Amino acid sequence: MSDENGEEQREESLPLTVRDVMVKEVITVDEDSTVKEAVDVMNEFQIGSLIVLERGKAVGIVTERDFLRRVLAKAKDVMNTKVREIMTTPLVVVEPSMDLEDAVKLMFQSKIKKLAVVDANKLVGIVTLTDIARVQPQMIRMLKQLTIKQAAPKSMQKVIHYYIV
Repeated sequence: MSDENGEEQREESLPLTVRDVMVKEVITVDEDSTVKEAVDVMNEFQIGSLIVLERGKAVGIVTERDFLRRVLAKAKDVMNTKVREIMTTPLVVVEPSMDLEDAVKLMFQSKIKKLAVVDANKLVGIVTLTDIARVQPQMIRMLKQLTIKQAAPKSMQKVIHYYIV
């Protein structure tokens, strides 16, 4: 784009925020639900995680990995084990206005791939490393730089190698 003197102007783009890429329709499960009920919900919606609610407030997350490590590996009864017994806590949350790059850095620091998005103590979305990798070439470059500086956490390597490297 040129200005009135014919000089090139750079368009300054605002940094992307979590709000720009988060999924707003968050599928949740109550902490008192059984593991079987949670798995049924995940299968119904074809998703790999659920935000866990306690009296309507987001308190944890349950993922496929939680089921593998905390249920199957320990041969727990899926009909009697409650989600609260196997969920991951504390839940790492961000605000919708957070810069996307800062959210990715938080994922790296926390060694997680999913962040619950909370606004005024209300769950309003979820953002995953996959969501970020799909929509933002700048984030891909930033992730590449991060993986050069430090090894990606093991839990992130599959997504990073599939979408990034």
